[in-house]
Amino acid sequence: MVEQSETLEARLRLVRRRSSVPRARALLRAKLGEWRACEAPADMAELVLSELVTNALRVAVPGDRMIGVRIRCRGRGASLRLEVSDAGGGRPVVRRPGELETGGRGLLLVEALAYRWGVDERSAGIGKTVWAEVMAPGASPEPASVEAEIAAATVRPGQSVRVWGAWCTVRSVRSERYASGGLAVVIGLDDGPGLRMDAAEPLMVRDGAPPTAAGGPVVAS
Repeated sequence: MVEQSETLEARLRLVRRRSSVPRARALLRAKLGEWRACEAPADMAELVLSELVTNALRVAVPGDRMIGVRIRCRGRGASLRLEVSDAGGGRPVVRRPGELETGGRGLLLVEALAYRWGVDERSAGIGKTVWAEVMAPGASPEPASVEAEIAAATVRPGQSVRVWGAWCTVRSVRSERYASGGLAVVIGLDDGPGLRMDAAEPLMVRDGAPPTAAGGPVVAS
């Protein structure tokens, strides 16, 4: 039996072809069964993983570079972290396609289904890792021990964001539409004016109250 606090992990390398999408989903299903994980977030996780792998397949990369997949399971499936790495440059951006467009909604789906998502530079090698966390209803997220850059739309009250060279606590988050129809996010902070920014714009975030030193917030170097 998997203990509630235990975190399990699986990794897979995929070749750059369409058949890798169902292969990634099959790995996820197999591992959740092996780990005897609850099925609450499994369907959502399959959709999210499919979109992340599909996006990675579309990235132009040098040579025959493969795609890396990592699945982390915590609390018998209450929390799933899905990571997809590719060797391409640039950063994925949430698109707002028109009603007549047939594609371009992958990250919109990820944004809607995931508790949070973001993009990290790979610690070794070239490229990036796009990650998403899927939560079962009522589950608590895995605490973030390090900073991460995520889309503004996925920021939550209680987290800390780095703005103006310092860490500030997020007090409120609401969304509103631009006149052009795009989605904006308004973030209320405990110190200074609020932020109004595009929903897909990246912010550096960490969970919990901001780090402090004798007298105030830590200023970024």
